[in-house]
Amino acid sequence: MNDAGMIYVHIPFCVKKCDYCDFVSGVCEKNVQEAYFKALKEEIVKRSESAPDKRVGSVFFGGGTPSIVDAGRIKDILDLIRVRFEIEDDAEMTIEANPNSVTSDKLKVYREAGINRISIGLQSSKDDELKTLGRVHTFKEFLKTYDLVRTAGFSNVNIDIMSAVPGQTLDSYHETLKTVATLNPEHISAYSLIVEEGTPFFERYKDGAGLPDEDTERKMYHDTESILKEYGYERYEISNYARPGYECKHNMGYWTGRRYMGFGVAAASYDGSGRRTNTEDLNEYIGGNWERETIELSETDKIEEFMFLGLRMTRGISKSGFKEAFGKDIYDVYNVQIQKLKDHGLIVESGERIFLSKLGTDVANTVMAEFMF
Repeated sequence: MNDAGMIYVHIPFCVKKCDYCDFVSGVCEKNVQEAYFKALKEEIVKRSESAPDKRVGSVFFGGGTPSIVDAGRIKDILDLIRVRFEIEDDAEMTIEANPNSVTSDKLKVYREAGINRISIGLQSSKDDELKTLGRVHTFKEFLKTYDLVRTAGFSNVNIDIMSAVPGQTLDSYHETLKTVATLNPEHISAYSLIVEEGTPFFERYKDGAGLPDEDTERKMYHDTESILKEYGYERYEISNYARPGYECKHNMGYWTGRRYMGFGVAAASYDGSGRRTNTEDLNEYIGGNWERETIELSETDKIEEFMFLGLRMTRGISKSGFKEAFGKDIYDVYNVQIQKLKDHGLIVESGERIFLSKLGTDVANTVMAEFMF
């Protein structure tokens, strides 16, 4: 993807908002969707006029559930992006989809539009766990969707799964892992459930009752890597596993500080010097008041982000990359922290790279905090 930028497009519509979800998303009528896509096109046109570099190496449609809207709307947006930007020939083009939200016809339109990667939200192979999460599909329905995606010719597929789900056991999680790995997707994202304030889950589980205990959750976390490794998946980021060559280019761009433009309600953008975020109010966005705030990042902010985003990847951060980015040696800034974390066995220094140890990965948030000024 060389140094081309990225584009993220937020589609905030869902069949039903999941009980654990704290994203800006929800159920909306067709007329609201129509108004939203009109505003989305206006934002893309307007902001593309001032984009200093129009080269794009990846496009990602996230949500919400982008696949529930008419496929023609997605194609229209991609067509517009192609007119307003310069899409690289080998660009990665992803759309998120939930089971039951795609059809053969939709998938055909996606392929014609240039989408070459599908990310399917499964979460669990157990119907009782899916029901607990508030998902609106069964595992059997997921299998039907997965088959449709493969039949349509998509050869780069991600499947999302989740651990630490209420009522989930170590055995049931292992079964989900093995079942998904047997399907041979190119990529698996394995997240641990976070009970976010403001969601129905927070009211139900804020005291922890009903959730797997800490030891079980830790075992699930450890076993994810070892089980998926048996099936040929390599961990390349804290929560992401891929077959060789199928690491998500778009997400790698975030972790390596690549510039990106985010379009849509609540979307964020980064131009290398500052971060811009759009309003989270759907009506405001449709009315043309897209921007919420722009924050110029100080050098200190950028250094912090270089460290805690880079350390999310198993390959860690490059010492020469740090010097190239900031004009100073990493030890002039972080010598004390690096030595302390090495002494505690939380990071490893190997040649020109610094990365989390196995123990450090377990307590990643604690390690990252050491690099905050």
